[in-house]
Amino acid sequence: MSDKMDNLDFAPPRALPLPYLHRIRTYYLALGYETPYRWAQYEDAPFQNLDKPLAECRVTLASTAALYDPTKGDQGPGAPYNNAAKFYKVYTGDSAGEPDVRISHVGIDRIHTTAEDMNSWFPLKQLKRLASEGRIGSIAPRFIGVPTNRSQKTTIEQDCAEILEIVRQDGSDVAVLVANCPVCHQSISLVARHLEANGIPTVVMGCAKDIVEHVGVPRLLFSDFPLGNAAGRPHDVASQATTIELALRLLETASGPRTTMQSPLRWSDSHDWKLDFSNVDLLSEEELERRRAEFRAGKEIAWKIKRDAGLRANVAAE
Repeated sequence: MSDKMDNLDFAPPRALPLPYLHRIRTYYLALGYETPYRWAQYEDAPFQNLDKPLAECRVTLASTAALYDPTKGDQGPGAPYNNAAKFYKVYTGDSAGEPDVRISHVGIDRIHTTAEDMNSWFPLKQLKRLASEGRIGSIAPRFIGVPTNRSQKTTIEQDCAEILEIVRQDGSDVAVLVANCPVCHQSISLVARHLEANGIPTVVMGCAKDIVEHVGVPRLLFSDFPLGNAAGRPHDVASQATTIELALRLLETASGPRTTMQSPLRWSDSHDWKLDFSNVDLLSEEELERRRAEFRAGKEIAWKIKRDAGLRANVAAE
């Protein structure tokens, strides 16, 4: 189909945001789940106004990226999905340094992006620049790693409470939350809701618009990019600078909850990249069977990680 309909210059159908809720539901059913996954959903969302200028605010950065651990297999650019690199407990890192955080452990788009540039999913460098320029007051001494538990109960009762305590200990006024995979978007949204309900204004940076809006958050900056690039296009500093500025502007200007701002930036001239992610219609039965076996093996790895960490090992949920 042409990118133009007749002579009206309408956008092509694929210009719409990728429907992750539908795509993931059908994909997991094809892998063998008998019951569709139920995503968190709320009618209302908490909202906390920004009560002072951002130039006076301390900002916490939270992300679903994992600290690089050379003992956990391939986590480099182009790495396949790596269950061994997963983490199931909230962690913190030193914001003053140059942390090495990666996203091999989550379901990003591995066809159209290769996770080469950490700055496309972890905007610490841009936040440091903005702090030096006086756009924000300061960066919290610790950034936060958010687990991607499929169990909403675990996220809400365990992770959200711990993250709020860290934010309070660090004296932060606002939080910038960056999501990567589909479940990451749910986890980050639940954290945003909890922080906001406890007086901390937040903005979610994400690429899965339908998941975040399904959960219901105060503020979402939506970038219509492949998963894993919520902070801007890789190796494109101007894109990354624009994206973080839009997120901060949303913090300042949103007048109420469920406010979504869409970045005007585009991934490419074509929307064809939206066809591939977890699309069972494009997979042969042989490829589906290979993925089923890979998925079963991945659940066993996740079970072992949780068992060794002394956590509840719910293989079916994770």
